[in-house]
Formats: sequence, structure tokens, C-alpha cells
Amino acid sequence: MTVVIDKLNDINSVIKELFEFVQDSEVTKDDFKEYLSTMGTLNPSPAQMEKLFIPYVFERNLGEPAKSIIELFNESENLSNPDIAKSLLSAQYTIFRIEKVLKNGFELFNITNEKQYTVLSLTKMTNFRGIGLGEFIVARIFKFKDEYFMIGIDNVLPENKIKEAIKYAIIKIVQSPWLVYQDNEEKEQEIKNDIKTMSEKFKEVFKSDEFITTNKFTDTVIGILNGDDDAKDFDFEEAKKPLDEYKFFTIKELNNGYDDFIENSLGGFSSHKETYDVGIIMDEELGLYSIPFYKTFCNIFEVNGRPDIENQKECLNYFLKNDAISDRIIRRVADKYPNFMKKVNHFLGTDYTLDSLISTYKSEFLKRKIYSSTSVLYHSTVFSTSIDIAEEDVMSHKKSEQTNTVQTKKVGRNEPCPCGSGKKYKNCCGKN
Repeated sequence: MTVVIDKLNDINSVIKELFEFVQDSEVTKDDFKEYLSTMGTLNPSPAQMEKLFIPYVFERNLGEPAKSIIELFNESENLSNPDIAKSLLSAQYTIFRIEKVLKNGFELFNITNEKQYTVLSLTKMTNFRGIGLGEFIVARIFKFKDEYFMIGIDNVLPENKIKEAIKYAIIKIVQSPWLVYQDNEEKEQEIKNDIKTMSEKFKEVFKSDEFITTNKFTDTVIGILNGDDDAKDFDFEEAKKPLDEYKFFTIKELNNGYDDFIENSLGGFSSHKETYDVGIIMDEELGLYSIPFYKTFCNIFEVNGRPDIENQKECLNYFLKNDAISDRIIRRVADKYPNFMKKVNHFLGTDYTLDSLISTYKSEFLKRKIYSSTSVLYHSTVFSTSIDIAEEDVMSHKKSEQTNTVQTKKVGRNEPCPCGSGKKYKNCCGKN
């Protein structure tokens, strides 16, 4: 127990040191004051400061290339305990289900990476009085010397709010796909094995590592890669016909909001109202990408130019600022077109090299291995569960509508039920 207390004291000392760094460092002090001002708390109480400080140091990025406050802190000199400071870099921030309340912490199940954790609290357990078994908590944990420690709890959901917990987990995964395999080697190996199999299949089918089509055919192409026998007579020549014109525009179905994301996952690309080009790309290391406007983006850098392409600068910004598009996709296009950087710098009014462009816009991909969202979501149980729930909700809504329709018509008890179930009316919607 003494060893545990010593560790807690050492960690809290480093966090105090981090707090002093934020307030005193020339790099961070003015930004931190601005951050507090933006949050409307120029003179926060100790409790308010704790709530604001932790998100700031873990989530705020400064400079070019962008670095988190934790990274800047680790680069500072005279750290009292560099090992603890380094361990903070691996912190996970997600949603957990409480399996057991301990004297000095919790046993938790991480919903995003499907792993059990025993965590020690850095604050007194009396601060969490009233939080119990089966509830869901949003918290940040990190590993130090084979033990896990928790830095506070930001939110609590009761046990019966499982749909809301799943919703939050999906938002986190969409924003940060690595949460599915972070600190879970077995899950990461599953993803890597699947990528290898998919890569072999892709090259066998397309004789290349990319296939350009439109959103109307994208779902079927991905179905073929997943062994969909119904797609064996698919007309590849029709699918890869070029569009009459290439232009970039905003597609509302592609936003990352949870509700829209799940709805779009059910309907697929083909359900989108507009037609646009999609590059289906197989990266043998990071997985399968389905990238809207990929051909439009490539056409910007054609040797003779494509002045007829609408919104070229907006398209460039979309590719650079979209967190779902990896640095390797940018490098792939740059390798194809020798004039890539010349055009980029022309549009942005900059003087980047390719490496400095990547470090500025795709720094997150340089810090960690980020597999494609498609490859990750295939292996996410919480995502599969959310799809099942969404499908049940849709079917329930349809059946409710159909039942209301049935009630307005006279249907014989032994006739087929109008809802389409195949059962007799008396055994289905007319049962009650």
C-alpha cells in the first residue's frame, strides 16, 4: 500500500509541475489565459481550474507542427520525473462501464477497445460518492509501471442509458479511430490480419491498389471485397466510367455527427442524393479507404490543368484538413504529380515542402499508427451494436407506420398481413 501511495504522490507532483509549466512557460502562459477567458472564467475557483486544466493540457495544440501541451511539457528541461511525464502521453480519454468500486479506484470496462482495467484514482474516492456498479463514466486513464491511474471523471450516465453510452463511444471512435485498438494488441492484430487479407483480395479483383468510381457504386464494390456473392455479376466497366464533370461541393451526409453517421452507415454511399467521384484505395499497411472527390482532387494537378473544376481551393483544404484522410493519401497524390507542391503553394500562398505540409496538416498521423476508419469500424463491437440498435429503431418505426395503415383498412384475419412479414394478419399486426 505504501508503494501505491508513493506512486500517487509522485504522479500528483508531476501534475502540479505541469500546472506550473502551463502558467509560467513563454509558449503556453498567454494561450492559457486566453483559453480561460474564452471559457468565461478569468478567475476560476480551484474546482473550476481542475475541470478546465486537464482538457487544456491533453487536448490543446500549439505551434507548427502542432503539439499538445503534454508534448511541450515533455520537451522541457529539468523534469522531476521524466518517466511519469512520458506516461501521460499515452492517456486514453473515452467511456467506461463500472464493473466494481474499489477502496482506491475502480474496475472498468472500456467500451471502445473492449478491455478490462483496474484503475487507481489520483483523487480521494469520496469525490465519487454516489457513482456505482453498472454506470458509465467518461474519464481519462494512463499507464505507469504496469498500473493504470485515473485523472478524474468528467461525466456519469446511469446504467439504463446504454444507448447514450454507445452514442458517445461512436462519436469518440469516429473522431479518434485508434481508441478501438489503443492498448489492445489483440484487437490491433485482428485489424492487421484483416487488412492483409483485404489487400490480397483487392489486388486480385482490381489488379491495382485503387479503383475510381462514384458513390452510386461504392457500396457494391466494398461488398465484393467482403465476399458478397450477389455482386459477382457486377459491371466494373460501367462503375469506372468517368463523370461528365468533376467538381467539389459540400455533402451533408458526410458530416461526422453521430446520428447522421449511423443513418449514413445504414444507407451507404448510394443513398446520398448527389453523385460524386470516390476513390477506393487499398493501403496495404493502413487499410481500405473510400475517399469522396479523390479523382477531383487528382485532376487539380493534371499537367495541362483543369481550370473547369469548381472549388479547387476548397477541395484542397478538404483533403488537408479532413482527419479521415491520412498523410499517406496526400503523399500518394504528390508522388503521381510532379507539380503537386507548386500548385498547393499557389493555392495556399505558402512555401511548404511536402514534409512540412504533412507535419502541419497531418501531424496526428506522424505521432501514431492510424488505420483507416473503415478497417477499424469492421472490428468495433460497439459500432456493430449501434448499427443493430439503429436498424431495430428503423424497423420498429416502419412497423408502427404499417400497423397504423392496417388499422385504416379492413383485413381478413386469415389474410396475409399487409406489413409484409409473411404471417397471417391474426398472427401478426392483428394479434392484439
